[in-house]
Amino acid sequence: MGRVEGKVALVTGAASGLGKASAVMLLREGAKVCLTDIDAAGGADAASGLGGGATFVEHDVTEPDSWASAVAQTVARFGGLNILVNSAGIALTKTVEETTLEEWRAVHAIDLDGVFLGCKTAIRAIADSGGGSIVNISSISGIIASHNLAAYNSAKAGVRLLTKSVALHCARQSYGIRCNSVHPSFIDTPMLAGLTARYGREDGLAKLGTPDPARPRGRARRRGLRGPLSRVGRIQVHDRRRVDHRRRYQRDVEVGLRGNRKKNTPSPPSPIKGEGA
Repeated sequence: MGRVEGKVALVTGAASGLGKASAVMLLREGAKVCLTDIDAAGGADAASGLGGGATFVEHDVTEPDSWASAVAQTVARFGGLNILVNSAGIALTKTVEETTLEEWRAVHAIDLDGVFLGCKTAIRAIADSGGGSIVNISSISGIIASHNLAAYNSAKAGVRLLTKSVALHCARQSYGIRCNSVHPSFIDTPMLAGLTARYGREDGLAKLGTPDPARPRGRARRRGLRGPLSRVGRIQVHDRRRVDHRRRYQRDVEVGLRGNRKKNTPSPPSPIKGEGA
C-alpha cells in the first residue's frame, strides 16, 4: 500500500475495463486520479464511487485540444501530474481484405494516435511536476499477429515502438520520466463484448485463438489454445527459449552507446530499463 502516495495520475479509457481497474489500483496505492473517457455517463459513474481522490473528465483521445484540456484540468484539480496511463482503445475483428480504410484509420486514431497525443501533451506537465511515469497499454497482438486483427495488430505494434522512442527522448532530455509499454494477453473486458455477444463466450474467444481464462495456466493453458493463434503461440515459446529479441535490442543499443564513447563524441544517457527502453 502507498506505492504512489502523493502522486497524481491521469488514466484514459477509465469508464470500464483495464482503464477503470488501473484507476482503482492507483487510488488504492495512494494516488489522486483523473479518470477520462469519451463515455461521459460511464466515466462519471466509475469516478463517483471512488471518493474525493478521483475526478472525471470527458475526453476524446483522438483530439489534441481534448488532450490539452484533460491535462490542464488534472493539473488544476490536483496540483500536478506524475503518471499517465494510456489505456483507451478499440478492437476490430477483420482481416486485411475485409478492413476498410475508414476502419483502419479509426482503429489507429484511438489505439496509436491517441497514445502519441497523450505522450506529447503530458510530458511537459509531468516534467514540470518533478518527473514520473507514462504507461502505454499495448497488447500481445502487437507481438503476435492474428489473421483477423489486421488494424489492431498494426496499431499495438506501433505503440510498442513509439514507447521506446518516448523513453529514449525523455532520457536524453533528463526529464525524469519513465515510459513503458505493457502488452497483456487477451483479457475479458468490454472490448471483447461485441465478439462474445455475437458468437458466445467460448466461440468468440476461440475466433481470436484465445485460451479460456478459466483454464489452467502454464503447459495446460498452452494446450488449451484454440484457433489461428494456437500454432503461433507455440512458435513464440519455442523462439523465446533460443533468442530473447528484447535483450538483443537492448544489447545493440548499449553497443551503439559504447561506440559513441570510443569516438569521443557526446553520448546520450543510458536508456531507461524496462519494456519502454
